[in-house]
Amino acid sequence: MTNLVLLLVCLGLGAALRRWRLVPPGSHVILNQVLIAVLLPALTFLHLAEAQLDQRFLLPMLMPWLIFGAGWLFFAVLGRHLALPRGTVGALILTGGISSVSFVGFPIFEMLYGKPGLEMGIVMSLGGSILICVTLGVVVGSWYGEAKPSWRAMGLNVLRFPPFLAFVLAVGANAAGYRHPALVRGVLERLSSPFPVIALLSVGLQMRLVVPRAQVRLLSLGLGYKLLLAPLLVWAVYQGLAQRHGSTVDLCVLGAAIGPMNTAAAVADRYGLDPPLAAQMVGLGIPLSLPLLALLGWWLNN
Repeated sequence: MTNLVLLLVCLGLGAALRRWRLVPPGSHVILNQVLIAVLLPALTFLHLAEAQLDQRFLLPMLMPWLIFGAGWLFFAVLGRHLALPRGTVGALILTGGISSVSFVGFPIFEMLYGKPGLEMGIVMSLGGSILICVTLGVVVGSWYGEAKPSWRAMGLNVLRFPPFLAFVLAVGANAAGYRHPALVRGVLERLSSPFPVIALLSVGLQMRLVVPRAQVRLLSLGLGYKLLLAPLLVWAVYQGLAQRHGSTVDLCVLGAAIGPMNTAAAVADRYGLDPPLAAQMVGLGIPLSLPLLALLGWWLNN
């Protein structure tokens, strides 16, 4: 519950700071750079270097990849049909295809399924949403952020992306059986601890409580996929496994219905993928997902 209250408070504070002009215009750009260059790499290495995965975590880990892949296809086809700008399509793919598992999902999973639910949520985040954001998210940013994209430029962007470098280093350390010394763990925990507050403040700074008429259709399409079609897709694909993995399948459906990941909006901003739309997707999508999650949780548990 603390995380949910923190989420709403930070979004509100960010919106208030912008509305009352208590911070300079464009402050979110600086916050996004801090998120990507410092906080997300620290968070990635802190958790992934020591993560222990086994077969029971397979379904939660695969779910984010399923909805991201389907979302990429859905928005690419939709963008071509509606003749949408490349940056807009990229923003919809990033924010419509990645759930905010850590900020929104962790407290809900723990509340409904206890410690096993929280553990599966961590794997869903590290092996799914965060990993997608620092790999395929950068690919989407590079591809849709350029008027004439090239594989070489895209590859260089991925290799230069700080969270991806932290991911590669963490995977290598994990394979070598690395364990954080107390000093390293303490430093990484201190570095990464401001991540949720700064990320949500950044989104709040970009959020407009009054949705421009030009964005209504795009937000309807993006949030329609993220909050309705994505969980329906996961439910349909995972139904055959429900008898053997009932609570795990339920948790995956809930994870798919969570609002867009705020870090995805930061990646969209970094590559110039319609930043106002990306911020609105997160700023509206997360609050709208909360009653949906409550209804889904009640339905799945009854």
